[in-house]
Order: sequence, then structure tokens, then C-alpha cells
Amino acid sequence: MTTNGVPIPPERVRAAEAVAAVLGPGRRVALTTHVNADGDGVGSEVALWHLLTERGLRATIANPTPIPERFHFLLPDGADHSARASREIEGADVVVVLDISDLSRLGDLARAIRQSHTVACIDHHVSGGSLPSGPRLVAPEAAATAELVFDFASALEWPLSPEAARALYVGILTDTGAFRFANTSPRVLRVAGALLECGVDPESIYETVYASAPEGRVRLMTEVLETLVVERERGLAWVTVPPDALQRHGATADDLDGIVEYPRSIAGVRLALLFRQLANGKVKVSFRSLGDVDVADLAYRFGGGGHRKAAGASLEGSIADVQGKVLSAAREYLASLAGARC
Repeated sequence: MTTNGVPIPPERVRAAEAVAAVLGPGRRVALTTHVNADGDGVGSEVALWHLLTERGLRATIANPTPIPERFHFLLPDGADHSARASREIEGADVVVVLDISDLSRLGDLARAIRQSHTVACIDHHVSGGSLPSGPRLVAPEAAATAELVFDFASALEWPLSPEAARALYVGILTDTGAFRFANTSPRVLRVAGALLECGVDPESIYETVYASAPEGRVRLMTEVLETLVVERERGLAWVTVPPDALQRHGATADDLDGIVEYPRSIAGVRLALLFRQLANGKVKVSFRSLGDVDVADLAYRFGGGGHRKAAGASLEGSIADVQGKVLSAAREYLASLAGARC
């Protein structure tokens, strides 16, 4: 099937139809994504909100954590009810989970979602997921969940409004690192081209998402990068967010986005890590890689997941304890890859 000049794999068409089958007219639909939503999660749910409301469904966005300020420009008036997310989930006829398929990444909403009658999922992560059973549009080979929401609309021949197209473009732009990462496929570039034909202004979106940083974000980045450690002989590098750094700079977790790319950009580094203490006592580890290093596999060992080149996990323990465990595993993993190439 080909629409908007972009062929859609038959399995995605069938999956889109299965998801659409539970989205009958007049139904109340809650849209949600993972904690600390990124551009792909927000862009995908905002675009789907437009698609559903334009067809008479009562849609609402109900996220486990507040939507980052830099993505507020995408939000339609009255769409975001994350402040009362649990009630929105409990009162919905259908819950659509986007950009994640694991209950563990849905924070305080996990319990309400587990008890929901119908839970659909649109996602591009490699995890098998732990959501309640329901229709799934899942394709790990997709560059972003926004690509799959584009396929969903195209398969059903639902036109994209300029606002929906803009939200999908943000999702694709951010999850491909502004079309720099290895997941930038020929297909997703064709999808981005189709979105531009819907009236998307790429320069204004780039300025809003990447070139409007508050001063605190830049100062936070400077402090985090001062913790840089590089083990050149192993191709390993990592940074650590100092205690209370976010509070001291008036920053949020979203302001850490992209910092781990700096150690990954060092010549010879194949695996980069960022460590951050969370308020719940756990330590969040962000994994990034180059070449044949599969960080999804590495993160999975610690109860996390993601993509081959970008993944994450949250571990119990102090920063020192978690760093000891994760760095030991990372060194062993890199050594095993080096041995396999010999």
C-alpha cells in the first residue's frame, strides 16, 4: 500500500486497522507515553490527538510526568490533562500507549493501565513489552513512533492536518538526532518529506526545539561535562550528573537531553553513559553507542531496554554502586566484542 508517496508494509497496515477497530466514534480515549516524555512521545500523542478529535472521539493526553516546556508549543488548548492522569486513564474506554510498551516506564499510571479494559500500543522499541493484551502497531525497525503514527493515518486514509504533521515531524526530528543518527533511514526521510508537503516549517521547529535553551540548561551541561571520564583503550566514556545540579540551575530532566551525545562524540569512543540519581532513590543510566555496540542488549541486563544505539535503565543503589556494576558490565561487553573481531 502506498499513500502520500510512501509505501506502507502490509503488516503495518493490518496492525493499524486492528488499532483503529477499538477506536469507535464517541469513545473516550486516553493517550499516554513514558515518564519524562521526549519529542517522539509527545509528538506522537499530539498528532494522534488531532487525528482522533477530528473524527469525533473524545481524546485526552494523560502522561505520568509533566510534558517538557520546550514541547508545549505542540499542545492544543485543553488537550493535556496529565495533572489528573490517573483519573483520565481510569475513565477512558481505550488507552493508547505510545513510544513504550513496558508498564515499568509508565510510572504511577502503571496500576491504572493494568486495570484498563482496552489498551492499544504504538511503539518502535525492541522490548516485547509488559502491557495488558490489546491491538499493537509495533515495528522496532521504524526510526520513531511518529513514523508509525504517520503509517497509521496513511493506512486508514486519514488526512494529516498541519498541526498533526508538525507534531510528527518533531517526533522524527528528535528521535533521529536531527537526522544524524543511524536510524535515519531512506524511508523516514521520505516520511519527513511528506510532512513538509503538509506545510511543516523545519526552521521554526528547529529553533523552538534546539535553539531556545534557557541559561540553566547550558550551565547544567557545563557542570555535567566536567565529570567526564574516558577510557580510550576500551572505547568507553561516561559523565555523571552532580547531586542537586538540576535544582541549582533551575533545570529539569529534559535539560539533560543530548548531553550523553558529547562523550559519544569523542574519537574512539564506542559506548557512552550518563548516570543520574533519581528522586525515588534509583539511579538512571543512559546508554549511547556507535558501530556494532548494542546498548539495548546491555541495558536489558539491568532491567532496561531501548534501541541498539540508544537505551536506558534504572537501578537500585547509590551512584557509586550502580557505576561499579554498569561500568564492569560495559568493560566486559566491549572486551567480548573486541575478542570476537580478532
